[in-house]
Amino acid sequence: MSGWDDRGHVVGVAVTATPDRGVVPVHGSLAVYPGTFDPFTPGHRDLVARARVMFDRVIVLLAVNADKRPTAEATARAVRVRDAMPAAWGNVEVDTWTGLTTAYCQRRGATVIVRGLRTAADLRHEYQLAAMNEQLGIQTVWLPSRPQLVATSSTVARAYRSAQSARPSLNAEE
Repeated sequence: MSGWDDRGHVVGVAVTATPDRGVVPVHGSLAVYPGTFDPFTPGHRDLVARARVMFDRVIVLLAVNADKRPTAEATARAVRVRDAMPAAWGNVEVDTWTGLTTAYCQRRGATVIVRGLRTAADLRHEYQLAAMNEQLGIQTVWLPSRPQLVATSSTVARAYRSAQSARPSLNAEE
């Protein structure tokens, strides 16, 4: 097909990458992994670990969303995310942003948004976002959650943390 450029027609690509498979990052590539990360779960960390071997640089972008009520301010969450990642991950940075993720990507020169998929319901929602992002010039790469991490969402982690803090201490004096 002479002159066919499929880059303008790709909405999202499902990939799996691990360091032992010898994945080589695309030279000069910058990907953004957006989310509220409230809290940053082992599944989030795993996605960052996998994305960092696929792209030269990855920005974990803490979205500031007025519709959500996070348990901590964005700067505090950013510190927690940084602390959850090994110092050796020099190609990963953490940032915060209020506004459209695609605007952030354009500002920073990122061409790819990385998103995690846990369920088929996630795919329906993520496909709509990917189609919109593609119209704005940003591609989406979907990474499926590892089976052992799929059950842990930020919502479940927050509920567990809340239940633990509400539980009376076994050593409490009566």
